[in-house]
Amino acid sequence: MHRRHFLMGTGAAVAAAPLSGLLGHLVGTGSALASSPKAPMAVALGPRQILSLNRGWRFHEGDIPFPELLSHEETYENAKAGISFGAASPAYDDTGWAAVELPHDFVSFQRHSEKANVSQGYRPRGYAWYRTTLRFDESDRGRHIELQLDGISTYATIWFNGTLVRRSWSGYSAVNIDLTPFITYGNAGNSLVVRVDAQSMEGWWYEGGGIYRNVRIVKRAPVHIATDGVSAHPVKQGDGWTIPLTVQVNSSAKRTMPVRLTAELTGPDGKIVARSEATGSITDFDSITLSAPMQLASPQLWSLEQPALYTVTTRLWENGALTDEGTTEIGFRTQRFDAEKGFFLNDRPVKLKGVCIHQDHAGVGTAIPYGLLEFRLRRLKELGCNAIRCSHNAQDPAFYRLCDRLGLLVMDENRCFNPSPDQMAQLEWLVRAHRNHPSIILWSVFNEEPMQGTEAGYEMVMRMADVVRELDPTRPVTAAMNGGLFTKINVSQAVDVVGFNYQPKDYDAFHKANPSKPMLSSEDTSAFSTRGEFITDKERHIASSYDDEAAPWGATHRKAWKEIATRDFVAGGFVWTGFDYHGEPTPHTWPSNSSFFGIMDLCGFEKTAFHIHQAQWVDDRPVLAIAPHWNWPGKEGQPIRVMVMSNAEEVELRLNGKSLGRQKGDRLEMNWFQVPYQPGKLEALGFTGGMPVAKAVVETTGPAKALRLVADRKQLAGDGIDAQPIRVEVVDGAGRVVPDAKPMIRFAIVDGRIIGLGNGDPNSIEPEKGDRRSAFNGLAQVIVQSNAGTSGTLRLSAEADGLKPAKLTIEIKPDLGPAYQPVFERNIFTLGRWRVSPWSATPLDPTAGLADNDMNSWSPYRSGSLLPAPDREVYVMCAITIEPYAGIQKAGGTLVFDKVTGAVEVFANGRRIGGRTEATAAPLSLDLPPATGKQKIAVLFRVQPGQQYGLEGAVRIL
Repeated sequence: MHRRHFLMGTGAAVAAAPLSGLLGHLVGTGSALASSPKAPMAVALGPRQILSLNRGWRFHEGDIPFPELLSHEETYENAKAGISFGAASPAYDDTGWAAVELPHDFVSFQRHSEKANVSQGYRPRGYAWYRTTLRFDESDRGRHIELQLDGISTYATIWFNGTLVRRSWSGYSAVNIDLTPFITYGNAGNSLVVRVDAQSMEGWWYEGGGIYRNVRIVKRAPVHIATDGVSAHPVKQGDGWTIPLTVQVNSSAKRTMPVRLTAELTGPDGKIVARSEATGSITDFDSITLSAPMQLASPQLWSLEQPALYTVTTRLWENGALTDEGTTEIGFRTQRFDAEKGFFLNDRPVKLKGVCIHQDHAGVGTAIPYGLLEFRLRRLKELGCNAIRCSHNAQDPAFYRLCDRLGLLVMDENRCFNPSPDQMAQLEWLVRAHRNHPSIILWSVFNEEPMQGTEAGYEMVMRMADVVRELDPTRPVTAAMNGGLFTKINVSQAVDVVGFNYQPKDYDAFHKANPSKPMLSSEDTSAFSTRGEFITDKERHIASSYDDEAAPWGATHRKAWKEIATRDFVAGGFVWTGFDYHGEPTPHTWPSNSSFFGIMDLCGFEKTAFHIHQAQWVDDRPVLAIAPHWNWPGKEGQPIRVMVMSNAEEVELRLNGKSLGRQKGDRLEMNWFQVPYQPGKLEALGFTGGMPVAKAVVETTGPAKALRLVADRKQLAGDGIDAQPIRVEVVDGAGRVVPDAKPMIRFAIVDGRIIGLGNGDPNSIEPEKGDRRSAFNGLAQVIVQSNAGTSGTLRLSAEADGLKPAKLTIEIKPDLGPAYQPVFERNIFTLGRWRVSPWSATPLDPTAGLADNDMNSWSPYRSGSLLPAPDREVYVMCAITIEPYAGIQKAGGTLVFDKVTGAVEVFANGRRIGGRTEATAAPLSLDLPPATGKQKIAVLFRVQPGQQYGLEGAVRIL
């Protein structure tokens, strides 16, 4: 087929890769976190293929109303499988739609509008459509083929080949669809259409819109391991360990067969340390669960400091032949919540130093490349954070695997508090999909629900918790409660660990009333701050970063943590929030469009709260920082509040070499000084055991003179997927960041793409796409992504009026990237739904039609198969009414029969355009003349006795 019509998948399977590295390829993180995070790879494990479907999509912003159905024929067909109308139809003309790659958050491209929803960050939302056309080879026939969409925001309706195959009611749950019964093979093309309703909202924060996570096609044998069907979380038993391995096996085969499951456990060093197997018999279109537990005496434990990971490889066999194979990463660790002493990991007490996060980032919204996601989690690890609450929904699959590998604990949280079937299915998916991750320590069934203090809420949680415990009996269930803790019947009585949102005043009372109930702060703080600002100005929507400002329901970072740190029975807490996020711009409204809560801003640049929590949380290295900056022109001689944040035993402050005093270090409240302003160098020293262990300096800078670009990593993979944030600094002549500089910066890139821009200013309404962005208090961020199939060097430059420009080069490492599901580059017009006439002794009139209400005189017929042979010579007509794409109507096209069997004459609108006299199977191509509107194509067969005939292959217009 011509290149312009068909886009073959690129890349290569990595069948030769060691099993210990395969999971990294599957989820896109690679084997070394600090190198080059990558997207899901196609992995040839036995007959299984995993193919990315992130390319080849066409996109339309806005809704497309379905046509009003008036005729009987249309109304009849509308009720039938395989027939859809409007933009859902396989025949819809999308040739004018924009080409996009996934993940894609179309809301992130919108300009802010004061008329839009404040909680969603003043970004217009609405509706959108996505379409692509897939090609499946004949070799795929007989395989089980599944479509996997990791996330569509918000609600979605999905059609495949004209059949509505799924409605999704959550933007945070994966959608897995068995496409096998609907597929056509060869050149006919398979229409996949997704309508997105992002006007609907699930949350009160920025949720983005569109297919914002990854999409893939998974091809497996008819008898295969079910998606999310492996349960392998280790359990300590006595002096040893057991992996209570269970594997769900599904069959789309048409016969009963015996199956054998084998399992291998591979250690962090790549050596096999345990094996097991199980056998069973599965009937056609059935599902069974096989149990094959494994034992290990002394595994290397997964911990925060050394997150050792093992790999379980499961293989499925039929009559000695491998039918499916998959890998699952696991970790050996124990956990428990104690009502008096808090949380224990591997029998060691661990205070949960956690943050709540949403999933968006400056510039890209919710469509987070893996390289950027890894950057965010590394920043939290650097903060001293050891736990993350997924507020208030499931995260991208790579998030959990990164937490496993970085050593971060996770509270996984359900989005919708509702035990009805649709919502319970979302909870079941959450647990099944994530239960093997050693990072997960808690399942949260809700956040701040009005029914939490009622009997109805109790009954709802009891049912939801029962489902969770059935799927995973090893981890406790919690709920984030902001009230109702002391009513007669309430949710705290239905959970294993009680979560407190903003109720420190009740810690002691609840513990006294419920001494055997473990508890933690599931959400706290809600302090306000603007990066780099130290004077609150409510009119300008600026909050001081001294940690003075907090919401009425919350507390400062220092006070909130002090309430937790001084109580052993409070297992820990989760600060609201680790990062600023788009939307919910409390306490302000327009033009504020992102939150002020973050320990870091939208770009991941640290605020003062970052250093406060480092002082509170970091124990394995010295911490020392000073706030504020030291640029205060016009305030010479006036006192400036100075906060020193440190974990040292003592701190000393010096100005221009003169000591301003030495204080005992205070890790909870920090150390404070009043310093008459004098330009120069403000220096802090930290002492432990009487010896200096750390030094921090802030200096009065000169005026801005230049720009500086700082890469997050030295390399990018040339797969068109890898991405990283570049820190943009405005510096003075000595190379120091100028803390109040705000120039407009223009960017240019070679051999790469700019996919997003930011500066951390919660009040900025500048576009986050394009090639320019102003700095905010000395900093900005540009997110760059590689081009597919490249190597060499990415070149980024930045310039601003009056400043010395900056240049940065990043090595592009050759990388084929994932293998892609073959798709047609543009939609092809396929003639699939024909009507076939009864046998006739004489030729039929190619212009004749059927009555609008006649559904039975002519039989429905789909191309791709032969029709039965007659017992005498007959004429048979196959006819179809079509409305070709506008370009075809205007210029005509080529009517291509991939394989037609029989002697035929072909007519377009009653006019003969060609034919063939031979009865043998062969391709046929004919010129189709231009014509406006609907057209009738008729194929008249002259059939001899005993001959089969028909449109044996695909029929298309090119």
